[in-house]
Parts: sequence; C-alpha cells; structure tokens
Amino acid sequence: MPDTEQHQPLWSPPPQRIAASHVEAFRHWVNDRHGLQLQTYQDMLDWSVAEQAQFWDAVWETSGVIAEHKGERVLIDAGRMPGARFFPDARLNFAQNLLRRNDDAVALHFWGEDQVQRSLSWRELHTEVSRLQQALAHWGVQAGDRVAAYMPNMPETVIAMLAATSLGATFTSASPDFGVQGVLDRFGQTQPKVLIACDGYFYNGKTFSNLGKLAELVPQLPSVVTTVVVPYVAQAKGQQLDVGIVGAQVWESALEAFQPRAVQFAPQPFDHPVYILYSSGTTGAPKCIVHRAGGVLLKHLAELRLQVDIHPEDRVFFFTTCGWMMWNWLMSALSQGATVCLYDGSPGLRDNAILFDYADAVDFTHLGTSAKFIEALGKSGIAPMQTHWLSALRTLMSTGSPLAPEGFDYVYGKVKSDLCLSSLSGGTDLVACFIAGSPMNPVWRGEIQACALGMAVIVADDDGKPLPDGQKGELVCVKPFPSMPLGFLVDGSLELGAQKYHDAYFAQFPNVWWHGDYIERTAHGGYIIFGRSDATLNPGGVRIGTAEIYRQVERIEAVLESIVIGQNWPPGTYGDVRVVLFVRLRDGVMLDDALIDAIKRQIRNNTTPRHVPTRIVQVHDIPRTKSNKIVEIAVRNLIHGDPVKNVSALANPEALDEYRALRAELERA
Repeated sequence: MPDTEQHQPLWSPPPQRIAASHVEAFRHWVNDRHGLQLQTYQDMLDWSVAEQAQFWDAVWETSGVIAEHKGERVLIDAGRMPGARFFPDARLNFAQNLLRRNDDAVALHFWGEDQVQRSLSWRELHTEVSRLQQALAHWGVQAGDRVAAYMPNMPETVIAMLAATSLGATFTSASPDFGVQGVLDRFGQTQPKVLIACDGYFYNGKTFSNLGKLAELVPQLPSVVTTVVVPYVAQAKGQQLDVGIVGAQVWESALEAFQPRAVQFAPQPFDHPVYILYSSGTTGAPKCIVHRAGGVLLKHLAELRLQVDIHPEDRVFFFTTCGWMMWNWLMSALSQGATVCLYDGSPGLRDNAILFDYADAVDFTHLGTSAKFIEALGKSGIAPMQTHWLSALRTLMSTGSPLAPEGFDYVYGKVKSDLCLSSLSGGTDLVACFIAGSPMNPVWRGEIQACALGMAVIVADDDGKPLPDGQKGELVCVKPFPSMPLGFLVDGSLELGAQKYHDAYFAQFPNVWWHGDYIERTAHGGYIIFGRSDATLNPGGVRIGTAEIYRQVERIEAVLESIVIGQNWPPGTYGDVRVVLFVRLRDGVMLDDALIDAIKRQIRNNTTPRHVPTRIVQVHDIPRTKSNKIVEIAVRNLIHGDPVKNVSALANPEALDEYRALRAELERA
C-alpha cells in the first residue's frame, strides 16, 4: 500500500517539459476553440467527461486524423451502452493513419534476443507492406476477411497487420508459445483466410521450432487458403527453410512476384472491424472481441499524445508478445511518426540487462514493461542507473498488474530519477486504458497518476453508486468511449455474440461498463488497483480465463474436476498473482509428483507457459452453487482471508472448510 504519510511526490514534471507536451498544446487549443479557461489536468478531465463530443472531436482535429470523410456527427445515442456510436458518418483507413511517414528515417528497430538485430526505414516499411498487400489481394483477401498471425513480435508481423488493414481486412494474432489447442481455440473461431506464421522462435537462449505445431494446426483451419511461413530461426542460423507443410509458402518466395508500388488504402466506416483480440472467461472457449478501426485509432491517438506524450523524434518500446493487447497499442505509435522498437524473447537475458542494453543502443525515449518485470529487476539487484546511460529515456510505462510501491522506489532509486513513471490500467476488452499517465501530473508512490481523458471512470460500491476517495470499489465507466468493442463473434456472427457481449460488461450495472477491477481513488486524484474483482487470473499481468485451464485438466484421466484461482503473491500484497489449481481425483488416486508433472505438461503443451499452475493441491470436494456452477471467487476469498458472500447460494457450503484450512499452507509456499 502507498505510504499514507508521504508529503512529497517522487517526481514532478518540470515546467519546460509541460510546456513542450502535446497535452499542454491541446489545452490551449481547446481553450481557444471553446472559449474556456481550463488550467489543470483535472479541469481538462472534468470537461472531457462532461463534453464528450467536443473532447473526441478535439482529439480528431489536433491529431490530424486522415480520413476520406469525417461527417458532421461526432456522437449519437450517447446514453446507450452498448449502442453509442462515434463519428457514424466517417470513412477512413486504419493503416493509412499509421503509415503517414515515407522517408529514410527508421520506422522499426528489432532485437530477437541476442540472435537478431534489424532495422527498417519508413520507405522500406512501405515497400514491404505494398508487396504483401498485393499478395493478400491475389489470394482473395477482401475487406471483412480475417488475416491471422501466429508470430513473434517482429517486423513481418507489423507488415502483416498493416497490409491486412490497408485492404480493410481484420487482423488477429497469437504468440508462438501458444500450443496447438490454444491457437485453434482462437483462430478456429475467427476463421482466417490467410495464416502467417514463423518457423520457430528464441526464448531465454533456447531455440524452439514451430513447424511441428504448424503441421498439426493448418489442416484443422479449413478457412485458410494460404499459409506463409517466416524463416525467423532459419535466417538467424543462416539456413534454408524447408517448410514441409502442404500448401505453405516461405515469406520471400510468396512475395517475389510482387513489385513495390504505392500502398493502396481502402477507406472503411469508422466502426469497421480492425482487430480481433481474445479474452477468456470461466466457461467455454476464449471470447473473440471485435474492435472497430476508428475507435481504436482515436482512443490510441488520445493516449499516445495526451497521456504518454509521444513525438515524431521519439523511440518507443514496450515489452510485449503478439498475444497481448499492448502489441496493438504499441503499433499505433507509428501514427506519431515515432520509431517503434520491437523485442522478442526473454527480458531476463544478460542478467536482466538486455532491455537496458537495447535502450542505450537506440536511445529509447519511452520504455514499457510489466510490473512483474520491474519487481524481478528489484530482486535481482541490477541498478541500470549505474551501468547504463539511459540519457534519452523520459517515460517508463508499467502495466499488466498493479505496480507495488516498492516498484516505484526501485525505478526512481535504481533506474532513473528524472522520468515520468506512467503506470497504466485498461485491458484487452478496450485495447486501451481507463487509468493512465499524465505529463502534467506528479508521480506519487504506489499510485497511477490519473484517469485518462475522456473516460468517465468512477469507483462504485456493490450497487453501482460512487464511493468517496480513499474507499475501495469496482472500476466502472458510466459513459461510452470510442474503443468499446464492436461486439463478440459467436459462430462468425456479431449478432449471435450480442448477449454474451452485454453480459460481459453491462449486466452487473445497467448501461454502465463494469470492468472487474478492484480500485481506489486517492486524495491526489490518482488510483490504486488491487487486482481483479472477478475470477479472471492475472499472473504476471497476463489475463487468463480459467476455462482454458479446465479444458486441459479435464483431459487427465485421474482428475474428476478442478477449480483454479489467482493467489496474491507474495501473500498480503497486490503486486502479482500466482495460479493455484485444486483437483478432485478419482477414488484411490493420490496427487504425486508424476501426476503433477502430467497436469502441468498437459496445460503447457496446449495453452502457454503462463497458464501452468505454480501450485497444484488435492481436495476432496469442489464448492458449487445450487445451479451447479463452481465458485472460484469464494475459494479465492478464503485463501486470502476475505469473507465469502452468499454462502446460502451454495449447494455444499461445508466444502469451504477444506479451503479455509489450506490458507496457512498456501501462504508459506
């Protein structure tokens, strides 16, 4: 918890930095345009929430959105969630707004651990996007089709996204550490026409081949007409790639017939699908969240410019995979003409120093990572301010899970004292942030600086009513915002997914977005996030639905049923969680090391390493409601020593006693 006795912020922006910021220029523009006298960030926040149409129109105008047509209407049906629409008459192309530059400056830097280093200029990026765009069109890709990438965070993935969206196709991605079933659970629902994949990847100094997984995956994706394999590992090792998969082509061979030309941009409606991201719940396959092109673009422009202050001369890095929404967020930094810095692999190489080596090599101005990695750095004893220059670095971003106060201490004491530590909080659901950094505001220990402009966030009690500062409650948003999803795909249909979409965010409180985070607003106007208020797991800042784990555990013959929770770790903190799995086994079966290994192997091989439980514990019963639903939140509350609500709704409340008794054991190890 933050120190309630602190009297001084850890950092305050110097006046010259505020004066040079986008948000200060935006403040002057708004005051001049609307005859206002907004002075502080809070003034702007209050105005942006009260006058949403004016605010989002100002974001459009000051960001220079490229569009075939804007239209007069900014926001219609503002009182409906879902149902509100921004810029309903606009037509634009997402990729065109990211490919504004076309010169010899560096657009992309890439490090693949310590195996590969590459850079692409803006001109080279246009060239490669043009070639792939032509190839996609040749393979029949049209507006509304899906293009999927099973790829590392590397330049070819960026090229694939830009080429697909330039045509009006929808882009979706998964990282190469996903197992075959994890990819099928995603791409099997979204039915891509083209699949772009890698031959393998590097992690923690080891080489992993993906060709075996691809050979198993491709025949199970009947929608795919063309598979393109990027020879990432083969090129790094100076080898020729023999794909060995029927119908698959190697990247360069697939593109060699297409000569570079000007990239063509197909304008689409503001609400045209641009991305499909995946978020898993407690039942069923992952949810396919469809995001609208204009909404993502406009929300990202607001954040990149007004919350983290990115300029054309900047070099922006975020440690992310292509299976996390921060990859999509990072891509939008191209819209500012900034250099985007990509990294794929383990951040722990060179004794946790490789990202700082990279920062010095290309002069990061913005470095983003997870709270878990900052915590790991603190434990490792590394002190970058003693070993690296970091002279250009002015913003360090943290997200994924709450950054503990000690993480703030570490950043300012061991990384760099003069920078803005911008902790961020949002999610896959909005592919953006509710709570964010602010170039105008000080940084207080343990607090996210501010609510993002334009976001009507309140801290609510169990009835959806606002709570005063200093009290914990639910993060809810009471007004619409542009990057609200278009909806969920079910059997390829948004209409069929409408009820699931409504139930996910709007069933808790009518006409209000309920996000599932437990939060407090501080006296400074900042925020503290205490983790999830629902059953979604969040190890290392990566949100995982329990259903994906259950689907694998249930395939183990010895396991009758299971229940999984996220346990705050270390106990009593809110910095991270670990995955704990409780299993009820068949009569006469005991949980031994061999069975634990089998369960972990089943989960790891078919999902990702992040899904693998840290602890697996045998229990005699699984608590459930009278309608036969298992009660993960009740178990999680017991393990944390919190009260269990609605015990009367349980069919077997006596089962809770066993979990209550396990609390002490699970706090020890």
